[in-house]
Amino acid sequence: MGNLLFIVLGLVLLIFGGNWLLKSAVALSLRLAIPKIVIGMTVVSFATSAPELIVSVQAALEGFPDLALGNVVGSNIANLGLVLAITVIMGSIDVRKGFYATDWPMMMIASFLFFGFIYFDGVLQRYEGVMMVTLLFIFLVYLLRYQKTAVVDELPEDDIILPLYKIVLFLGVGGVALWGGSELLIRGAVGMASTFGVSDRVIGITVVSVGTSIPELAASVIAVLKKEKAISLGNLIGSNIFNLLAVLGLTSIITPITVMDQGLLSSDIFWMLGISFLILPLVFFPKGLRLGWRDGILLLLVYAVFVFMTLK
Repeated sequence: MGNLLFIVLGLVLLIFGGNWLLKSAVALSLRLAIPKIVIGMTVVSFATSAPELIVSVQAALEGFPDLALGNVVGSNIANLGLVLAITVIMGSIDVRKGFYATDWPMMMIASFLFFGFIYFDGVLQRYEGVMMVTLLFIFLVYLLRYQKTAVVDELPEDDIILPLYKIVLFLGVGGVALWGGSELLIRGAVGMASTFGVSDRVIGITVVSVGTSIPELAASVIAVLKKEKAISLGNLIGSNIFNLLAVLGLTSIITPITVMDQGLLSSDIFWMLGISFLILPLVFFPKGLRLGWRDGILLLLVYAVFVFMTLK
């Protein structure tokens, strides 16, 4: 009963947090005259990835490296196979050249870099973490200086420029609500899952990863409902990049991460690479430069197969 209460309270906090975070992101985009997808890939994705960072650092420090790795790999899979799927089922997203010229390639570079660092020796070392965080910093500088609009946005008329103190307030309260909600959700979900004697890797790759992806889901769904699709897509791509380069980068700088369960290297990491790559052809087919409900259903089916194969 206590676990169920944690889950319900967590979801409530996540919904409110997602709404506040979106409001601050739109206002910040207008105030600074920055494309909304850049705000989505920086401010919103950083805030919604905070649970992954907290969970992974804590898990690694407490001696649960598979939970730290599984959380990030699983979250990246869930962000695309679950969150993006639900988002585009609710409303199609039209994309522009910037998406496949910059954003998607950067996500793939981060994914392959992580793969190269951990696949051959099963350890993410401190110096590798430094390289990952450095790459993220370079990418953020590029984004803020050169990134153009990558998503056709519907520019709703209710966009208003909020006072700076309100932007900071909504950003802070929204981020804290997302963090608190994810903590409650994770506590309840892990409590339920552990009663079935599931391994750290499986809990991390499924239950915890979905729990820490709920902020992305909340922020993205609310963004779509409010016609802020640029923030929605930017949030998900940015979160995947941030999860790999910042979450695992910072975690490995604090303490090197060693793979314990080989299932992470023989299966999970390939699912992450595969579903990340799949986004590109889906953008072009069946309808050019658009992610629609058919793409969402396909992504959801891929995610369902992944979960089934992991749990069986």
